[in-house]
Amino acid sequence: MVTATPMQLGMIGLGRMGANLVRRLMRDGHKCVVYDVNAAAVSELETEGATGSATLEEFVGKLDAPRAIWLMLPAAIVDSTLDALVPLLASGDTLIDGGNSYYRDDITRAQKLAEKGLHYVDCGTSGGVWGLDRGYCLMIGGETEVVTRLDPIFKTIAPGIGTADPTPSRPANAGGTAPEGYLHCGPNGAGHFVKMVHNGVEYGMMAAIAEGLSIIKHANAGKVDRVVDAETTPLRDPWAYQYDINVGEVAEVWRRGSVVGSWLVDLIADAFAASPELEQFSGRVSDSGEGRWTVLAAVDEGVPAPVITTALYERFQSRELGEFTDQICSAMRSEFGGHAEKK
Repeated sequence: MVTATPMQLGMIGLGRMGANLVRRLMRDGHKCVVYDVNAAAVSELETEGATGSATLEEFVGKLDAPRAIWLMLPAAIVDSTLDALVPLLASGDTLIDGGNSYYRDDITRAQKLAEKGLHYVDCGTSGGVWGLDRGYCLMIGGETEVVTRLDPIFKTIAPGIGTADPTPSRPANAGGTAPEGYLHCGPNGAGHFVKMVHNGVEYGMMAAIAEGLSIIKHANAGKVDRVVDAETTPLRDPWAYQYDINVGEVAEVWRRGSVVGSWLVDLIADAFAASPELEQFSGRVSDSGEGRWTVLAAVDEGVPAPVITTALYERFQSRELGEFTDQICSAMRSEFGGHAEKK
């Protein structure tokens, strides 16, 4: 980690990522004031050197003006938190939303806060539970002067130089902060726009890896007894599907020298090593909004995005949101062809 000029930052939201952001900042000498509705989360960070607070009023009172406050909250409660927080602030203070808010909400919030003399920065944050040690990739939107002033915070949180091999064709003197793992993408909303698309890409990558490994797992289809009836498609050439392939070992070998090698493959290889059948997972895949918003942006822009769109629909299907659709299809087959539904 690169030691940056120490600053003071307030953090609201001490979940998996918020707490580790605080820890990473304190490791680099920054002073953190923290607040969460969960008092135990506040107490834990107090034992590690943070300044805790029991109320928003106490939290704001412990921050030096002009204040810099980072919100690490679910998108659904950002506005209600701002409603309670903003009356306690003063002109010149800055609010940073590090969660996964919809970029259009950022534009609206920034305009409303500017009327009160407050600054707003949207900061898409990627790194998950591993970011404490690996660093977090940051995609930032906001006023240039404000983002520049907060640079020591972003520099500490980001992975830093040397955490990835230099891009061969990028000039050594190209400048910019992207090689350090953080980027000022543009005005308000731009950071969360880039993070939104990042998460849409993530949906597609995860789906492709999962589908590929599932095809490999079922490469023994020719050995499996199959029902023979009018309602079941026969397997053509069963002799061509006689492989019992260890999927976990495939993920492990793909980690080394493969074109598809990636952190996602690293993570699933580790998951298979811990649980070869992944029996603790039901297969219900949630979506927190970014994939939907990416698809909507693609439609607005007229940009084809079939992979991301399909990956999003697969997540809906995993939660049985297509169950009624399937019931309708089954009913139609019964009506037009007398096809009995297989139990």
